[in-house]
Formats: sequence, C-alpha cells, structure tokens
Amino acid sequence: MNMEYAQVDTPIGKLTVVAGGTGIRRILWDGEDPPEGAVEGTSDLLDAAVTQIREYFAGARTAFELPLDLAGTPFQQKVWLELATIPFGTTISYGEQARRLGRPEAARAVGAANGRNPVPVVLPCHRVIGSSGALTGFGGGLDTKRSLLRHEAEVRAARA
Repeated sequence: MNMEYAQVDTPIGKLTVVAGGTGIRRILWDGEDPPEGAVEGTSDLLDAAVTQIREYFAGARTAFELPLDLAGTPFQQKVWLELATIPFGTTISYGEQARRLGRPEAARAVGAANGRNPVPVVLPCHRVIGSSGALTGFGGGLDTKRSLLRHEAEVRAARA
C-alpha cells in the first residue's frame, strides 16, 4: 500500500499525518517516525488534514471531516469511531463509552482500544477519562492530554 505523510506544527508539537489510498491512517506524535515505506507527499487528502488540524488548534474547528482508513479489529474500530461522537470540550468515562457501545462490562477493553487509537486528535481519545474524573494514560502523555482538554475548554468558553 502506498502511504504518504505530511507534518504540521501544533501547540502540542509536530504531528505527522499518514494517509493511505482511501483515508487518513495514522497521526503520529512528535518524535515518532513515519511507517517504513511512507514518503513525504502533498495530496488533497493530506492538505485537508493539515488544514483541519491547524483550524482545530486555532479554535475555528470543533470536529474533523476527513476520510479515515483505520486498521484494527472490528471492536477497536467501533471504539475509535465512537470517539467522534463525544462533543468538543466535554469528557466521558471509559465506562460511559463502553455503555454507549452496548458493552457496559467492557470499560477496560475500551481503554485498551483507545490506547491504540491510530488517529489521536482527529478521533478525540483525549476526551475519555477515568470514572473518578482523573486523567488516565494517553499515547501523547498526560501533559498533552491536559493541553488538549484545556484548549477545548478555552475555545468553548470563548464561544459561549
């Protein structure tokens, strides 16, 4: 499969967007290398992703409209796509996400799937927190999770 990538500077570091033939496949944190065989590219899809990520961090976008090409189990894909339904600037618990998926006993499995979310920020796993309200593990680190949640709270407050 041909993969291309583009990088975008953000307040949380340089993100690398990786696209396959039909959609965005990965968003990598600062310091992560693109997959082997991926080449730096400029396609309409990558341009749209970079633009939308910039709009998000500028406070002009609260949801992404990008085709995704997610590689994962059917359960993981359901968990990941459910993330897109969490409203901007709000949080839910892993247990609530499991309930929304019709699997109330699967909070740990939901957490594990979120930990493998291939497109963080676009599919906002940062909006899922522990049942006590505590921030829990996050691929980009808890400081990044805090930054994303603070950004969304500030944008929401400015719009109110």
